[in-house]
Amino acid sequence: MRVIKDNAIHEDNWVLISEPSQDDELPGGDLIVPFDYWKENQAICKQRDDKTAVCINGDNNIAELADHLDQFQLIALEFPAHKDGRCYSHARLLRDRYGYAGDIRAIGDVLRDQLFYMKRCGISSFAIREDKDFEDALKSLKDFSVTYQGASDENLPLYKTR
Repeated sequence: MRVIKDNAIHEDNWVLISEPSQDDELPGGDLIVPFDYWKENQAICKQRDDKTAVCINGDNNIAELADHLDQFQLIALEFPAHKDGRCYSHARLLRDRYGYAGDIRAIGDVLRDQLFYMKRCGISSFAIREDKDFEDALKSLKDFSVTYQGASDENLPLYKTR
C-alpha cells in the first residue's frame, strides 16, 4: 500500500484486516485490526511477533484506548465518507488530550482537499484512495502558507507569533 508520510510518498507494509474471524488465527505481518476486535482479543494482539495497530471509526470511544496507547506504533482513523468528520476530533484528542506521539493514519475516503486540515488535527500519514493522484495529493499539504488558529501542528494562533 502507498501512503503519504513525512511529506513524501512511501510504500508501506501495514495490512488492514477489516473483519477478522474470532476463530481464525491472524496472519503474519504488520496488521491493522478493527477497534472492536482489539478490545475482545487484546491478549492475542499483544502476543503476536509482528506489530498490531488499531483502526478507529467515528462511533468508537477512544477514551477506552487511552491507557493502551503505548502498545501502538500506528493508529488508523477510518473516514468512511468525506462528509464524516468525527475522526478529526479523534485525532485532536489522541494528540492533545492523550499525548499520543505515534503515527496517526487517515484511511478510507481520504481526498486531496482534506489532507492539509487532517495534518493540522494531528494526522501524520494518509492512505488516500488508490484512484486519486498521489503527487497532486502531496502538493495539497502546502496549499496554505499561513494558518490563523492554533491546532495540533502549531499551538500558537497567528496573532501570538508577533
